[in-house]
Amino acid sequence: MSEQQLELIDPGAWEGPLLQASDIVAGYVPEVDILSGCQLSLHEGELVGIIGPNGAGKSTLLKALFGLVPVRSGSVQLRGHDITGAKAHSLVGLGVGYVPQNNNVFPRLTVEENLQMGAYQQPREFGRRFDEVAELFPLLGQRRKQRAGSLSGGERQMVAMGRALMMRPSVLLLDEPSAGLSPAYQDEVFIRCRQINDTGVSIIMVEQNARRCLQICHRGFVLDQGRNAYTGSGDDLLTDPKVIELYLGTLAKAR
Repeated sequence: MSEQQLELIDPGAWEGPLLQASDIVAGYVPEVDILSGCQLSLHEGELVGIIGPNGAGKSTLLKALFGLVPVRSGSVQLRGHDITGAKAHSLVGLGVGYVPQNNNVFPRLTVEENLQMGAYQQPREFGRRFDEVAELFPLLGQRRKQRAGSLSGGERQMVAMGRALMMRPSVLLLDEPSAGLSPAYQDEVFIRCRQINDTGVSIIMVEQNARRCLQICHRGFVLDQGRNAYTGSGDDLLTDPKVIELYLGTLAKAR
């Protein structure tokens, strides 16, 4: 699908899944597949969690959805339109935001300048968007002139999430938002994710803190070896004996 065709997607003209990934096969190295036919769907207003052991392909799936990893077969659809392999900047313009796990802020730029980078496609809207994001993350308004590199890990995560929200995305992809944070900031991140979702942003979140992720998500997907192992509501997966035995027992034992 060309960029011109992508621009014609009407947010209000589709009643199916907001985002649909079907039979995704993808990987970083030629002929080595990290994802081996996995499936995922996201509906309007949902918060979907993706859990699984290390190396299962969770982060790779997010990158494939956002055009950062080549999809060898299968498809990604946004409101029924094929966006497989679309450029990241085109997806941002279509309302898809992405927050990577590592190196997710510009450390030498101030908080305000980081958020300006998030609004680069619509610079005239920066003032209004900044106020909206600062209402959700008051710390960003208080530290707007402070360099992002001087913030704590949890504060930098708020900057990264705030920057992704500057274009008012309808879909937000979060890769390990609680990774490396103190328990207090982990709780803060999960609370903010629910608040963002409550504003109408649909979220796909990859998380190693499996138990906490399932507690806040509407539906969960368990990936193992690049494939779907289990799918269900967050509550159902939390109480599923097999999921507890195979995944929650190890992934959440220390949480």
